[in-house]
Amino acid sequence: MVTEPENRQLANRVRRYVKAELKREEVSYAELARRLKDQGLEETEASITAKLNRGTFAATFFLASMKAIGRETVSISDI
Repeated sequence: MVTEPENRQLANRVRRYVKAELKREEVSYAELARRLKDQGLEETEASITAKLNRGTFAATFFLASMKAIGRETVSISDI
């Protein structure tokens, strides 16, 4: 069973991973919002900022974000 501190720790690692990947690919939150809209997801720069600051978001947001920046594979060990 996963404890609350472990959940928070994992959420923080995923949040940092997404932010690092965006930075690595030089994709701003505004650009990510545009790319996600192209995939049919209605996100704004503000909603992305809030999700990444909060550190909690759906797996669909994570996967769509990775696709939007060109990540075809994600290794759990990288997170």
